[in-house]
Amino acid sequence: MQITRETDYAIRCVYYLAGKPDEVTMVDEISKEMCIPKSFLAKILQKLSRAKIVRSYRGVKGGFRLAKRPENISIDDVIKATEGPVAMNICAIDKKQCGFSDRCKIHPVWVSLRKDVEGILKNKKFSQFIA
Repeated sequence: MQITRETDYAIRCVYYLAGKPDEVTMVDEISKEMCIPKSFLAKILQKLSRAKIVRSYRGVKGGFRLAKRPENISIDDVIKATEGPVAMNICAIDKKQCGFSDRCKIHPVWVSLRKDVEGILKNKKFSQFIA
């Protein structure tokens, strides 16, 4: 499994905002500090906003800030906002996507792996990564 560039940037963005949980930060600042192309960051922030991970503020002093405290945002939350559920195989998300799942001896491995990875990512809160 490899996360997409979009998800990497989303995680960097939330990480940066977690260091300033009570501040509204402009897109230009996040883009510069986290080396994320500004136009791509704007699209990522829209997804994070729809997932209620960040909140946007308009106007001269507008920008973004976290919608929740860093201890209430997990890496899993950010991945789901950009990519959807984490899984090595589609059958681990939806058995109906594979007509072989019911008799496949490997299927339980994919389901177990998904649960393990998801559990780890849910337990990694952004508060753990800020000083």
